[in-house]
Amino acid sequence: MASEIKKIGVFTSGGDSPGMNAAIRSVVRTCAYLDIECVGIYRGYQGMIEGDFKTLDARSVNNIINKGGTILKSARCEEFRTKEGRKKAYDQLTKEGINAFVVIGGNGSFTGALLFTEEYNFPVIGIPGTIDNDILGSSFTIGFDTAINTVVDAIDKIRDTASSHNRLFFVEVMGRDVGHIALNAGVGAGAEEILIPEQNLGLERLLDSLKRSKASGKSSSIVIVAEGDKIGKNVFELKEYVEEHLPIYDVRVSVLGHMQRGGNPTCFDRVLASRMGVKAVESILEGKTNLMVGIRDTKLVLTPLAEAIKAHTEIDEELIRVSDIMTT
Repeated sequence: MASEIKKIGVFTSGGDSPGMNAAIRSVVRTCAYLDIECVGIYRGYQGMIEGDFKTLDARSVNNIINKGGTILKSARCEEFRTKEGRKKAYDQLTKEGINAFVVIGGNGSFTGALLFTEEYNFPVIGIPGTIDNDILGSSFTIGFDTAINTVVDAIDKIRDTASSHNRLFFVEVMGRDVGHIALNAGVGAGAEEILIPEQNLGLERLLDSLKRSKASGKSSSIVIVAEGDKIGKNVFELKEYVEEHLPIYDVRVSVLGHMQRGGNPTCFDRVLASRMGVKAVESILEGKTNLMVGIRDTKLVLTPLAEAIKAHTEIDEELIRVSDIMTT
């Protein structure tokens, strides 16, 4: 099948993440280098179903490596969840002469790709692009490094006003199911407490920690809260609870929201995306399919899509220990 590959499609799916454009650029230019035609599929699986295709060459991806978001756009697609929708997508790919595709996205995007390849024996390679860093088979996903640097920069600014007014700030960051952003950014920004979905620290421990901080002479504190943290229903409920039980604190909430997905990708994410794009195209041409490109110990590795979507990556216990020591 690899020898029959003449045209490779590339698209982004699910939530956008900084570095996706760098990955698109890498796939397109690797195809150009290897004399393979490359087709951009716009708006993810929705565009695949509707035949929203455009041939891309090396010059089509000039000056995008530094840009956030995705030039190919992204969209949720309920129709692709159905067999009828996937049949439409297959017909469009066949009509266009696309022999394989590279999908840049997260767990949901890979789940769709796996269903598609199982039904049509269609060569697929995934590149993990999500700020949550929650894909099995890769120590880092594209966009994670940029996101945590964005969060650290925001927390540094919030700390300025927290210390000026002797306030306690709850800063909510993304992480519905995993706390990688909260933990890494919290350690990097010197947060006094970090609340993540993987650990239910409980309200009493939070109060005890804040009391110790106050007793040790701290006049202001920063608590990082992953949006999926299980202590309270939401960060505003935590604020109310602390105000009720520790009235000595002047409490504020800052929800960073989607700013974490935006901005120019860091050098790390640009290099990672470039390496993964090359590996994805080369793997397809070597007959390796239904796999995801990942990185472990600085080396690129391939993981079956079926394994990559099984579960979320586990939190770094050593970093949790470091966090506990640093909040002393």
